[in-house]
Amino acid sequence: MKDKRILYIASELTPYLPETEVSKMAFEVPKEMHHQGAQIRMFMPRFGVINERRHQLHEVIRLSGMNLIINDMDMPLIIKVASVPKERMQVYFIDNEEYFKRKAVFTDEDGKLFDDNDERAIFFAKGVVETVKKLKWAPDIIHIHGWMASLLPLYLKEYYKNDPLFTDSKIVTSAFNYNTKGVLSNEDLINKIKFDHIPVEKLDSLKEESNDSFMKVAIENSDAVIKGSEHLTEDISSLIDNLDIPVLDFQPLEGFTEAYSDFYLNKVL
Repeated sequence: MKDKRILYIASELTPYLPETEVSKMAFEVPKEMHHQGAQIRMFMPRFGVINERRHQLHEVIRLSGMNLIINDMDMPLIIKVASVPKERMQVYFIDNEEYFKRKAVFTDEDGKLFDDNDERAIFFAKGVVETVKKLKWAPDIIHIHGWMASLLPLYLKEYYKNDPLFTDSKIVTSAFNYNTKGVLSNEDLINKIKFDHIPVEKLDSLKEESNDSFMKVAIENSDAVIKGSEHLTEDISSLIDNLDIPVLDFQPLEGFTEAYSDFYLNKVL
């Protein structure tokens, strides 16, 4: 993996959020690839539950200050960064007062999904891409973990399709089994994405009232898929089986490194 450039984009990431199947893999995969000599960049949302003092987050002024248009609204982009202890890896945080200041992640105190999770996902997608453009860092592989990161493949393939920085980038999505206790997509989300002139035919999976919808649209716009959960829903499994792209079967945390490296080098690139 020496000198391969891999961009990791995650909804959840340890040690900044509680350990889940997603947050653990989203940390362990880049850590292992980093140990093998890959150049990596890691991104996640700066949720309000993240303790900035404990994790030593600080704003990167040269990367902040841009406004992103979300559904005809100007939303300021703030970029923060922190170093992972003992690993010599940096994590970039996408921040905005309106979307990420609240002391919660995806749901309110009653366990109800936030109504603006759709806008938060669009903002996160655009924020990551615009920041990577400012860094002038062209990734060989872009690896997605987590449902709030799942609009990245769609935006890269459509909204940013003419950007030369990503011409040779390959998108990999890790598919996980979610139970979000609510529907992630609706007509409002579709209209907000259509505002960015993304063709409506690309949004068919988002018309389904299902918590698989985000994951489906990510998979449909990826160049390869990794089964991140041992057991996926029937809908997700069927979609993966019917796509003509490389697929890596589930790999347990204890021994994924060699399989992931081989997949990156011999199937994706």
